[in-house]
Amino acid sequence: MSKQLPETPMLDQLEGGPWPSFVTGLKRLASSEDKPYAPMMKSLLGQLERSYETRKGYWKGGTVGVVGYGAGIIPRFSELAEEFPESAEFHTFRVMPPSGMHYNTDVLNKLCDIWEKYGSGLIALHGQSGDIMLQGCTTENVQPCFDELNELGFDLGGAGAGVRTSMACVGAARCEQSCYDEAKAQRLIINSFLDEMHRPSLPYKFKFKFSGCANDCVNATHRSDFAVLGTWRDDMQVDQEEVKAYVAKNGRKQMIDQVITMCPTNALSLNDDDTLDVDNRSCVRCMHCINVMTKALKPGKERGITVLVGGKRTLKVGDLMGTVVVPFMKLDTDEDYEKLNDLAHRVMDFFVDNALEHERTGEMIERIGLVNFLEGIGVELDPNMVSHPRTNSYVRTDGWDEEVAKWEARKAAPAKAKAAE
Repeated sequence: MSKQLPETPMLDQLEGGPWPSFVTGLKRLASSEDKPYAPMMKSLLGQLERSYETRKGYWKGGTVGVVGYGAGIIPRFSELAEEFPESAEFHTFRVMPPSGMHYNTDVLNKLCDIWEKYGSGLIALHGQSGDIMLQGCTTENVQPCFDELNELGFDLGGAGAGVRTSMACVGAARCEQSCYDEAKAQRLIINSFLDEMHRPSLPYKFKFKFSGCANDCVNATHRSDFAVLGTWRDDMQVDQEEVKAYVAKNGRKQMIDQVITMCPTNALSLNDDDTLDVDNRSCVRCMHCINVMTKALKPGKERGITVLVGGKRTLKVGDLMGTVVVPFMKLDTDEDYEKLNDLAHRVMDFFVDNALEHERTGEMIERIGLVNFLEGIGVELDPNMVSHPRTNSYVRTDGWDEEVAKWEARKAAPAKAKAAE
């Protein structure tokens, strides 16, 4: 291939906007003549320009992997291999990052050295599932690249119909809002599901995510099948002197406009002496007031987790937020963490036994009903799962009594059949 970059008039337009363009990064890699991946990246730019011209993607799948693993490598073969031979194979590694995204510069330098040696030099940190995405590797280099990554301490993440790469926020390591040890919870659960991650055998993908509080910095509620969010069940901690200092510095108007009236349940009120009253029974732990007044307000002392199941992005029935199945669980002892792990396995077992092919956990729950799901995983209905019954006028309730009767009849049927025998 020529030392000159290919003509890319359509891609060039993407560099003209106000934001940094990925095209600039691709050109930089393609211009690195002293790097072994430069020809591949030049070829890639040519194919990408062709895709923009024809409005068609030219990547197709296939089978590429490493010894002992059924997932983690995303095969990418080009339909334009004859025209752009250097990028005919452009496979992607999904690499599992350390919990909380903790790195040091030595590890990152070694990771980059390995990828420059075997791949395209193109790295994405991190995908929505948390992966380190190493994009662009030939079939020949996949195994030796993985071997060196593995020696460095990295493992492949999930792909296909299995447990996907997990995420945990930085949490207890650096954040004062953390309500449990996110890294410990993530490592315990993911290590117990490694077979399901490396050798996919589920009806469809399954994601675990761990956030230390309701700020949900890893989007667990709406991007994971099993979301663990930190919370507390006693009163929010209030330092009234710091409240007064905040009001003195910013004024009562800002306090009212930015804190009091922003509370979604009107749980806050400002007294005449500039102290704060909190109606803790109405507080929904949205974290807004704590985020604004970090010196004055803290999560309560009795901390733990809320577990939500069924969150996902659009597939067949649209986006779904996670549904609360455990309103509060303490995570203080190793026994508590094992209880969480046991719950995760019960949810997974039920998902494997009852989900349809290509059906997410949330879609399965929509299909079979939440009551059936909770009964299947051995979790009793708890009124704390909801703050109050739905008031949406578009939800009809006139047939609920009949449906309850049908449900009770179905539950009683096995016992009646056994008695008849």
